[in-house]
Amino acid sequence: MTDDDAIEYAWPDITPYAQGNTGVPYVHTFDSGKPGRHVMVNAVTHGNELCGAVAVDLLFKLRIRPKQGKLTLGFANYEAYNNFDPANPWVTRQIDENFNRLWVEERLDSDEDSLELRRGREMRPIFDQVDDLLDIHSMSTTSPPLTLFWGNEKERQAYLRTGYPAYGIGGPVHDAGKRIIEYTPFNDTSNDKTAQLVECGQHWAEYTRKAAIDTTFRFLVAMGVIDQADADPHLHDANPPAPTVLDVTDGLMAKTDRFIFVEPYIGLEIIAKAGTVIAHDGYEPIVTPYDNCVLVMPNHRSAAGQRVLRLAKPVG
Repeated sequence: MTDDDAIEYAWPDITPYAQGNTGVPYVHTFDSGKPGRHVMVNAVTHGNELCGAVAVDLLFKLRIRPKQGKLTLGFANYEAYNNFDPANPWVTRQIDENFNRLWVEERLDSDEDSLELRRGREMRPIFDQVDDLLDIHSMSTTSPPLTLFWGNEKERQAYLRTGYPAYGIGGPVHDAGKRIIEYTPFNDTSNDKTAQLVECGQHWAEYTRKAAIDTTFRFLVAMGVIDQADADPHLHDANPPAPTVLDVTDGLMAKTDRFIFVEPYIGLEIIAKAGTVIAHDGYEPIVTPYDNCVLVMPNHRSAAGQRVLRLAKPVG
């Protein structure tokens, strides 16, 4: 165990939610009986990202129900989560493959097989029904919380309505495959479905647990599921700053197993001058392509072929 492995908060047993009420294990839908949107909060897309399970478990324990429309609560890669080992917390991100990179129709409709693909096929009809999705994640560095979305205007507006956390970052994944938020129904500009992915902070830090809860309640208020008065008692950050939107311009993939940052960047650092060396990939220097370049989600545990960084700039 290292300081990066220290787990600062308790995580829930989710097995009481296994049966679900939708025909899909670990997925529950609550219908208000009134017209409105179908809103979903999704947790444990990656099995060692505990904060989403904390937030969704809290919604169950508080018996949160929608004042209009429908509310769905789900635990995506529950098998990876249920195998989480605090003595070795990095190994249960997934079982066979990344659940958040398989949302391509060609793969979902194929004869390929993996535990995550089987689970994706189970959950696909749920995502097909949902109007607004919050997918809760965490990160490997102590970055401030941030929200990711594809970059469509409808998703930008959904993030701004939620208004939390302070940074919303729009742009493609710059990686193989598609995230849930890029699954076609959410990414289609001809409809009004929206999806956003919140990265709440370092996987097992206490501030990450709080960010997951705050984002979840603010999202539910913004989407008309609950009233502000229902959320207020559970918010840790009562007066957050106004949201700032950044646009992703580049995604960097490691070419070698010797990709090393020149500083212990955590994310959201602003590099003032173009041409500044921020890393070395083997013998190749990696430099910023423009002034005031923002570093997003640096990956210090990378290997050749893996994404190591996104670069972004403020909108406007």
